[in-house]
Amino acid sequence: MAIVFILLGLVLLVVGGEFLVRSSVAISFKFKISKMIIGLTVVSFATSLPELLVSLQAAIAGSSDISLGNVVGSNIANIGLVLGITALITNIAVDRDFYRFNWPVMMLFSIVLYFCLQSGGGISRIEGIGLVIAIVLYLVLLLQRARRNPPADATEEVDEKLQYTSMFKTIVWLIIGGVALYFGSDWLVNGAVDLAEKLGVSERVISVTMIAVGTSVPELAASVIAALKKEKALSIGNLIGSNIFNIASVLGITAIIQPIKMQSEGILTFDIWWMIGFAFVLFPLVFLPKKYEFTKYKGLLLVGAYAVFVSLSFL
Repeated sequence: MAIVFILLGLVLLVVGGEFLVRSSVAISFKFKISKMIIGLTVVSFATSLPELLVSLQAAIAGSSDISLGNVVGSNIANIGLVLGITALITNIAVDRDFYRFNWPVMMLFSIVLYFCLQSGGGISRIEGIGLVIAIVLYLVLLLQRARRNPPADATEEVDEKLQYTSMFKTIVWLIIGGVALYFGSDWLVNGAVDLAEKLGVSERVISVTMIAVGTSVPELAASVIAALKKEKALSIGNLIGSNIFNIASVLGITAIIQPIKMQSEGILTFDIWWMIGFAFVLFPLVFLPKKYEFTKYKGLLLVGAYAVFVSLSFL
């Protein structure tokens, strides 16, 4: 039954996340918010809601390792799995904003998370407030830079047809999305705890592998479909933005509501080093051997490294 709950939970998270993104964008259009701002802020936050609900549900249920493992594992999967598989399908161009802004910010947030866990054995309410303030500052800087040099990928993510959606339909989508996310996160956390007990592994291992991959499925599906159809230029900035949002908004908001206490040392001694390692290795990969492009060989290297991480997690 544990597997059934996990699968049902993941399905509900994907469905609920999609409905919430649609309703959030439709509501934003009602308030006359520009497409660029919707793409950079509303969509980014809405797509992090499944991770937020899972982490919050886990923290309240006393399974803090699932809260942390979900975010750390998702960040590893975004680079190792999503970027890796997408690069295997098609070459991905990298703009200069990557090393001037996006990558340094992701590294900074990753290192801050490490020191939060290392110094206090978790994330306190004060640290949660600090992370939320940091994500607000990041968004302000992001919008300032975007106004000077508007990114095409931010507006491409926004479906213009949603501005004509009726308020009734928008509210129905919002309710469906909220209910699906609530039950999806509840079933996923309960199923993960149950499965960990049955397999004799820690909740941490289940969260950094199965749950993390599950919550990264929407990004993977969207990236693979776009790569196969060659409809638009894939943006590495979106994945980096997702990683930043996962650390700052997901863990920040969770810690404000329910402080997160690290239960397993493995998160600090193993998982987070892999997360920092995957984040760091992007920098040399962007320049070597072919500049500003993620080729199939680089994709293969990332997917191979991710397979090693998952294998070592279970061992």
